[in-house]
Order: sequence, then structure tokens, then C-alpha cells
Amino acid sequence: MLKIIRALTAVTSLFIAKVHVVSRFFITTPIYYVNDVPHLGHAYTMVSTDSIARWRRLCGEEVFFLTGTDEHGLKIAQAAAENGMSPKQWTDLLSPRFQDAWRKLNISYDDFIRTTETRHYETVQAFLSSVYENGYIYKDIYRGLYCVPCEAYYQESELSDGNCPIHNRPVTVMEEENYFFRLSAFTDRLLEWYEKFPNAVRPLSKRNEALGFIRQGLQDISITRTSIDWGVPVPWDDQHVFYVWYDALINYLTAIDYGRDADRFKAWWPSVHHVIGKDIIRFHCVWWPAMCMAAGIDPPANIFVHGWLLVGGEKMAKSAGNKVDPLELVEDFGLDAVRYYLLRDTNFGSDGDFTYEALTARYNSDLANNLGNLLQRVTTVVANKLDGRAPQPAIDSPLAIFATQALNRAKASWNEFAPQDALEAVWSLIHETNARLEVVAPWKLEPGDELENVLGDALECLRLVCITIYPVMPDTSSEVWARIGLDGSPNHQDALTSFTWGLYRSARTIEKGTPLFPRRK
Repeated sequence: MLKIIRALTAVTSLFIAKVHVVSRFFITTPIYYVNDVPHLGHAYTMVSTDSIARWRRLCGEEVFFLTGTDEHGLKIAQAAAENGMSPKQWTDLLSPRFQDAWRKLNISYDDFIRTTETRHYETVQAFLSSVYENGYIYKDIYRGLYCVPCEAYYQESELSDGNCPIHNRPVTVMEEENYFFRLSAFTDRLLEWYEKFPNAVRPLSKRNEALGFIRQGLQDISITRTSIDWGVPVPWDDQHVFYVWYDALINYLTAIDYGRDADRFKAWWPSVHHVIGKDIIRFHCVWWPAMCMAAGIDPPANIFVHGWLLVGGEKMAKSAGNKVDPLELVEDFGLDAVRYYLLRDTNFGSDGDFTYEALTARYNSDLANNLGNLLQRVTTVVANKLDGRAPQPAIDSPLAIFATQALNRAKASWNEFAPQDALEAVWSLIHETNARLEVVAPWKLEPGDELENVLGDALECLRLVCITIYPVMPDTSSEVWARIGLDGSPNHQDALTSFTWGLYRSARTIEKGTPLFPRRK
């Protein structure tokens, strides 16, 4: 009988394992034009997206995080010629700078796509062939107002005093034979899609902006060029190459093998989440959903539009001469301090304004005075008064309810793409723990239950803080984890299931270490 029970248990376990489905989360950044070096605006997008991807991995989801570089177009060809290189030689030189920058910023992407890769050519041609065969692409003569830095055409009504609204420079009148996409055919379908999926584009203000574009009336758009040959060739007409935005948008499909592996595409596309800046709303929130409809696939599940990180009230750009090098900031302030500032100081859906003074203030207030001071106080008193023996938290601690509430707010905020609110919730717990230490003053107590309870509670708060800040500050989180005597890593497989008060245990001796974030002048 016992053998039968064991056999049934084994079969049941096997069945459960087979039917268990891991939730997928596909998240993307825009792909960056390689004509310039990465600046702090790029880093803001990357760190934000990276933190969301890390959070989802903590939640036990199967995450696929995509980024890359956009390497076609007129200004790339012009820059290459000015430097005496072919466009491919030029992009081979520039693209690795982005990969190097993201490595130094500890960006945990799973795939880095270059639009000059063979796989991308195959997907672009397969996707747009579907659109063509479905009757949404036709040939005509186009005359329009073109901004070379944008690689985009504009209507006269969209210009600002005759200049490009993004780069504030004159546009060029272009005329050539092009293939066009029948964007005008999708006005009603796009409006229906927005009504059916009200959270497909967030935040609400950006959704309304996209709807404004659609309600103004959509015109067919040029999607190929004949005046240059640096681009993905049109498979049905070798005199044309695809226009850069149509090429670039399709990178999201390239990475999940559209046109090459149908099963992999079907597994990942329903869970896609695009993270973009507000300057590319029209392309991602109007053109891209319509392109998907025209090809016979569903539009993206979610598009989150963040604001700009400004300098002196202006968007960072080469032409503005106001770029900030994120790697120089890392050299000065440390990696996790910069990552923390980028997410903590600005609401993710709104514009922010970078200043060195604000970064210094965040560093001293939040990192040195709060998190760093809490760790230093607790480990010092444990080392001095308890010979480094870590006490356990009290189950009925006055901090238990507060910690649970703060962590629930943090989890909800992460799930809503609101890292600033998540960090605010975590720092409220750090502040509350420091406040309790000020009241009890454990450094004045003699060894006993009261001392052990307050220190055990503080260590438990630090354990919970480590898990919650890991997506933003992975190195700091791991360092604090080790200093409070815990083995392994704060991003262990069961991290979120250990979000329960009272689980702190350490058999290791805790030592007083050097300050984690020394104050800056």
C-alpha cells in the first residue's frame, strides 16, 4: 500500500510540474541611434527598464529584456562618409560603445539587437511582405518636409516656426518615389483598440496624446527611400530600402524570431511591454499598432511612456550641447548611487530635471544619513555589545505592521511601473527603523532582551529592505545582505515569498564595517 501511495504521489508531482506555467514578461527599450555616445537620458531609460526587469525576475517570472542600436538611415550614411568609412564600418565602431556603457551601468539585458544583423533583415522583410500582401502598401511620389536628425517627415502644422519640433532646426524638402503605408485605413481600428484596452498606453496623459494624433486624422506615410541604399532592401523592389522608423520598430519582433520561429514568437509577443520616451509616442503608439494590425498580429500589450530627463529645462541632445555623461557620474558618486537617484528623484511618467546639487542631496540624505547610517548603527552595536552575535526579530515588534504595509506599497508600485513610489515606500521603512533606534537608543543599553529585540527588529528591516531595493541597487543590496550576516543573495529564488516578518536568521558573526555611503561635502 505504501508503494502505491508513493507511486501516486510521484505521478501527481510530475503532473503538477508539467502543468505549471511560468508567467512571461517581455520588456523592451527603444533602440538607440549610434550617431552619438550614450548620455544620461539614455541611461535613465535603461536603468528604469532594467529595474523593472529585475523586479519581475524577483517575482519568479521568465523575463526577456531587449535593447539595442538603430544603425540605418541618412544621417548614419552621412556621418560614415564624413569619417571616410562605409556605413557598416562606422556602425561597427559605434554600437559597442552602447554595450560598454550598459555593462558599466549594470544593465541586465538578455538580448542586444543591431539592425544591421542578418536576423533583423529577415524579420523586416517577412513582416513588411505580410503588410504588402495584405494590401496596405502602395507606390507613389512623395514630397514632404524631412528632418534628417529625426529621420522623420513632418506636416507643416507640426513644425515650430518652420523648424523641427524636436531639434529646433530647419527641415528639408524631399521628393522621391516611395512606397507608402495606408495608415489612414486604421483610424477607426486604432480608436477601437484604445477603447478596448484602456491601459495599453500609460500614463493616461500620454494615452490621450496618442489619441489626439489619431483623431486629428491619419495620413498615409512613406516607408521606403530610393535616394540612399543604406537600409534593409525591399524584397519586392530592389530599387528601394525601408525607411528607418519602419525598420527600427520591427526590432521587437526580430528578437523573438518573427518569421523564423512561430512558436517562440507566439510564446513571447503577448507579454510585450515597450518602455519609450515621450518624443517617440507617434511612432510607437500610432504607427506601430497600425503596422501590427496590417501584418495580421495583435498590437503590443503595453506601452509605457516616460518623460524626459532635462538639463536646465531642456532635453539632453548633441545639438543642445547639454549632455551629461552617466559614466562620469558613476566614477564620482558610485554606480548604485546614480541608479538610485535616477529612479528616486523623478516620477517615471513625468519630466525630471538633473542637477549635481540634487544628486548630492539625495546621496547625503537618503543613502548616507538613512540607509548607510542604519546599517552602520546596527552592525556596530551588535559587534560591540553582543560580540557580533545577531539576535532574532520579535514577532510582535512594533515595526512588523509598518514593514508589511510599506512592502505592500512597494510591490504594488513596482507592478505599476512606478519605481519612484516603490523606493519612497522602502525609505519610509528605513526612516521608521532609524526613528525607533533614536527612541530606544540601543547603544546605551546593556545586553538583555530589550537590546536584542530592537537590534533583531532592525536587522529584519534591513533584510526586507535588501530584497526590495535589489532591482535598483543590486550591488548595494548584496553588500548589505552580507554585512548583516546572511548567506546567498537578496535575489534568491524565493525572495518574495520571504517577504514575511520574522524570518531573519544568521549564524555568522557580524562585524562593524566601513561606512557604506560616506557623506559628501
